[in-house]
Amino acid sequence: MFRKGLMLLLTVCLAVSGAYAKKKPYKVGAVFAITGPASWLGEPERNTVQMIAEQVNREGGINGHPLELIIEDTAGDETRTVNAVNKLINKDKVLAIVGPSRSGTTLAVVPIVERAKVPLISCAAAEAIVSPPEKRKWVFKTPQKDSDAVIRIYEHMKKHGITKIAIITGTTGFGAQGRKQLKKYAPKFGIEIVADETYGPRDTDMTPQLTRIKASGAQAVVNWSIVPAQSIVPKNMRQLGMTIPLYQSHGFGNIKYVKAAGEAAEGIIFPCGRLLIAEQLPDDHPQKKVLVEYKRAYEKKFKEPVSTFGGHAYDALWLVINALKEVGPDRAKIRDYIEHVKGFVGTGGIFNFSPEDHNGLTKDAFAILTVKNGKFALLED
Repeated sequence: MFRKGLMLLLTVCLAVSGAYAKKKPYKVGAVFAITGPASWLGEPERNTVQMIAEQVNREGGINGHPLELIIEDTAGDETRTVNAVNKLINKDKVLAIVGPSRSGTTLAVVPIVERAKVPLISCAAAEAIVSPPEKRKWVFKTPQKDSDAVIRIYEHMKKHGITKIAIITGTTGFGAQGRKQLKKYAPKFGIEIVADETYGPRDTDMTPQLTRIKASGAQAVVNWSIVPAQSIVPKNMRQLGMTIPLYQSHGFGNIKYVKAAGEAAEGIIFPCGRLLIAEQLPDDHPQKKVLVEYKRAYEKKFKEPVSTFGGHAYDALWLVINALKEVGPDRAKIRDYIEHVKGFVGTGGIFNFSPEDHNGLTKDAFAILTVKNGKFALLED
């Protein structure tokens, strides 16, 4: 009798393990700028989703289904991104897509995912990605809004009596959208833009633009981009003897930009999520547990500092995983689930999505950070 019971138990165990092995994988696409000028965004995003997938599959998958990630490198190029997204949809038959890394490449694929009715959770910041909502039914994003970043910068300036500024922005999608928001909100805060300069994504010297800014009477500079110019602009300012405050966008949230700028990075001010200063948060902060656990896991595995960009991918993929757990492999149901998520504690903030808001964050998702002794430090919460 005992032997029969043991055999029955073994049969059940084998059947269960066999059922898991035979369950159809849930395919999720990921498109990141792993190489190219925006690789400081795409590499930590790729690393993060791979780490999450390993964890999920190690723990039994999603309701017993393995999570299969299909990752494409866009190199930050719009044509490559379009081709990658078409492949993921038409050949790989993915249930959802995480990424792209950049605003311009995201905007390039919005019409594709809308036509195909495939949920896309972008890791790029431009507000235009999810606006207007009636034309972005299938598109969401996890980075905080660029308009909220501008508001937080201007609030800080107002507190410190800054009324005349210069802006210098990249001509990428992210830079162009940031410039639009900087110009839109300046009058509302009593701020005058006395110089307005731009540069290309591959430019390596902004001395001519900054020379004109230096002569403009600006009390501060706002630099808005995601390319290496975030490190070049502060170095050029230092070379020109410019001592006025330099504000950067939330695209500055990778310590590699600080290291590349060296001493010129000291004192830079920028709005950012709280991931970079997770340990500095009080223990009762609602995000601290998530932030610290992700930060420690990432840094232990990849032996490099965490960045906000990896955090955007963390939030995006977990939204998809949670949807799959609840509604299964149905694109429309995944979309509907994400659109009604409330109180999701992510690295970028606490998300509350709705049909009118496919970002789900407010300006309170931002803290004001600075660079102190070559490290990120909290300046104002």
